[in-house]
Amino acid sequence: MNCVMYMLYQFEPCCFQLSSGKYVMTHTSIKENKGQYKLKANKSGKTLDLIDLPGHERVRSRFVEQYKNQTRGILFVVDSVNFPREARDVAEIMYDILGDKHLSKSASSILVACNKQDLTMAKSQSVIKSQLEKEINTLRVTRAAALQGQDGGSTNDTAYVGKKGKDFEFSHVLPLTVEFAECSAKGQVEGEADITAVEKWLEKIA
Repeated sequence: MNCVMYMLYQFEPCCFQLSSGKYVMTHTSIKENKGQYKLKANKSGKTLDLIDLPGHERVRSRFVEQYKNQTRGILFVVDSVNFPREARDVAEIMYDILGDKHLSKSASSILVACNKQDLTMAKSQSVIKSQLEKEINTLRVTRAAALQGQDGGSTNDTAYVGKKGKDFEFSHVLPLTVEFAECSAKGQVEGEADITAVEKWLEKIA
């Protein structure tokens, strides 16, 4: 069975670049998009199935449940330009991923691809990583308080995110490996797209 990649948050442009070499505009969807990526370093012609999850928040969780047990890795694409005003929303989605016990067992690696690096207002991967860690650290407190107010504890499907007693860091989510990379699914002119870091990651986890 081919590996199934689990793609989240504004992934669509990268999905089409990987599967067809073309750029498409992002739009909110209510169904998943599928594609295939042929591994360049594998002479056998092996491919990875790419699953682009719908961006609509009301249906995203349903597709998470559908595909999470088949997931080899998670490509989490972030808009590096709009990130400052979307940081909280991005962190909430990431928090749900990291706290899902079943997903953390099937997916060994997460790549946070910081897209639109060809634009001058893009935030660097180090800035995005630092801000996400701060946001997740805050979410951990608010989510814990909400759970205690409801039933006094977490559900069996939810794990504590990070290490207790320490500020959150992505290095604390073992056995998951979370990496950050910069990319551009479009480029300023045709032919200048740069998703090399994403392709290297796909080759590594295949």
